[in-house]
Amino acid sequence: MRSGSLPSQSGQRDRSRDPANSLVYSIPTANFGRSIRAGVVTGKQGEREAPVGDRAFFPLESGLLAEATGPVLREAVAAAEIHPLLCALALLSGDESLLDPRFRPDTRLGPSGPKPCGGLPPGLVDEARQRALTCLESLRRRPDLGTRVPSPHLLERALDFTTGGAHHAARRMVMRELDVPHDGDAPRWRLGSLAPGRGFRVAVIGAGMSGILMAHRLRQAGIACVVFEKNPAVGGTWHDNAYPGCRLDTPNFAYSYSFAQNPRWPSEFSSRQAILEYFTTLARRFGVIEDLRLGTEVLRLEYREREPGWTLHARDAAGRESAHEFDAVVSAVGQLNRPSIPAFPGAASFAGPSWHTARWRHDVSLAGKRVGVIGTGASAYQVVPAILGEVRELVVFQRNPPWMLPTPRYYEPISAAHRLLLVGLPHYANWHRFYQVWASVKGRWDLVRVDPQYRHPVSVSAANEELRQALVRHIEASYAGRPDLVASQVPDYPPGAKRMLRDNGAWPAALKDPKVRLETRAIQGITPSGIRVADGAVHELDALVYATGFHAADFLVPMQVQGVGGRRLHDWWDGDARAYLGLCMPGFPNFFCMYGPNSNLSVHGSLILFAESQAHWIMEALHAVLSRGARAIDVTEEAFARFNVLMDEQNALMAWGASGVSSWYKNARGRVSQNWPLSLEDYFSMTERPQLADFRLLG
Repeated sequence: MRSGSLPSQSGQRDRSRDPANSLVYSIPTANFGRSIRAGVVTGKQGEREAPVGDRAFFPLESGLLAEATGPVLREAVAAAEIHPLLCALALLSGDESLLDPRFRPDTRLGPSGPKPCGGLPPGLVDEARQRALTCLESLRRRPDLGTRVPSPHLLERALDFTTGGAHHAARRMVMRELDVPHDGDAPRWRLGSLAPGRGFRVAVIGAGMSGILMAHRLRQAGIACVVFEKNPAVGGTWHDNAYPGCRLDTPNFAYSYSFAQNPRWPSEFSSRQAILEYFTTLARRFGVIEDLRLGTEVLRLEYREREPGWTLHARDAAGRESAHEFDAVVSAVGQLNRPSIPAFPGAASFAGPSWHTARWRHDVSLAGKRVGVIGTGASAYQVVPAILGEVRELVVFQRNPPWMLPTPRYYEPISAAHRLLLVGLPHYANWHRFYQVWASVKGRWDLVRVDPQYRHPVSVSAANEELRQALVRHIEASYAGRPDLVASQVPDYPPGAKRMLRDNGAWPAALKDPKVRLETRAIQGITPSGIRVADGAVHELDALVYATGFHAADFLVPMQVQGVGGRRLHDWWDGDARAYLGLCMPGFPNFFCMYGPNSNLSVHGSLILFAESQAHWIMEALHAVLSRGARAIDVTEEAFARFNVLMDEQNALMAWGASGVSSWYKNARGRVSQNWPLSLEDYFSMTERPQLADFRLLG
């Protein structure tokens, strides 16, 4: 699904013409203190901070390799992801034999996850590691190690090696994820030259991952912006969710901006604190901090038709309300920001403390207490093992069990040996990240796609049934000797219909712990002393934790948005939020939503990849407005309707659309209003530039 091109204009960027031979990675440009002590690699940044546009947001330390002993190098090569290592060394050395077709990886995700060492047999793995070690030993003391620029031919060979040649269909997306050329999505125009003398201001609502990115892109184009954030600090969901055990459940090298890659992640699935520090650091280094209004909540937006633009009404932490005028508004508030607490009868009568995981009460100790946790979704999966050692008793209330994805190394830190290559070997961290991204491009999408000809009481295709059987075997092994738990933990819906969760054994161990009781009977109500279930039994509790998710389908609530002709967005949606590309709605010119309706990812990809595509599209839309002397851009009703027909048709062909199980992927009407059902390549292509035939430019 390819989108059309805008006419050629002065300053208009065309990613199809980006020079593939301009191979520039984030190479060292600053001196770092470095040491290897007791097997730990550390780094301390100097005083210089990378300005906006600098590649050195997270510089490498190539000198570490020169200092390493032979045993340290061998340990590092043994710990490395072998295929990214072969690519990095081939690019540095020019030795194409390292990309031997016999070593080519299988990056497809099987039912049980990524294949170890790309599916290579042990003998080939050993041979590949030995060749990598030999090459590394010959290269590591070269004075130009950190500045060598590989040839375009070698880049193509490495991409063919990693993807089996499949990258050609998604070449521009691949190059962006490799950061080749550096920050290829950066606007190649500036307001001052594109529209001399014209003032243009943009409001960004939210300072999480998407808001920080959007503000950075606007600053790069010389467009004035103000970022409104209701919290006292940046970080979005990573600021809000401070519950015990909170961490990523996607590989976090891929959970980083393509143009600001961090080789120093402490884990493959890092903690909430590490992710929050990443975004906080970049908000400062991008200069976004200068544009922030913290502790300020946006109450409502009103479109001005006579002098096209938006009036934004906000309230600060002291309760003072103010009005501000902008030419455009970008909402970056996300989908998962308003906790959902079911209206259980008697909830207000509970005598003990109660709270939602996203509003964790750090002032309440759980030591020695009887604690109830309602829900068995993503936050419960992390909270329950984290608090188990503290509580006296724990009751877990389950409605539907989740499917568990085996992830044995989920909690493990990255070893000092592996970190040596990540922070010391040019190109390796980039390829390590790309290897994760490429595996996620398809992810398990094929495994949760509906086969209309397939008939099964649970699964939606033969591949989905293969996945289900593999996950059932994992559950049976995890609860061996506990047939009661096996029966309660095997879902009765197809894999992919709800969010699948990472399991390294911590959740099964918690449910098998003598202090834990699993309650599968429906909650009838809450009493002053605990929770009453369907047969009248009461679980006596001292504290209650709601791990009950978010109002994901209530986009932009409680903010009020009024567009052309007084159209009120939430009245117009009428409980069924829809958007064009997840980004815009007709009748709301120059109003854009990042992570809007139907732009959530479930079984493939990274939300950061989507956010970068969305920010790029918004900048292209603003370019179209400014370069043509227009005031605003508005999607047509016809294009909006056509796009949403496509979304409904395609979501019906995914497990989450075909299954009747309750899920936050669906709104109250049962429509899938959250998830993107097509491929990542489709979304990337559709957001390369606006198809102006789908829009009206307003004077």
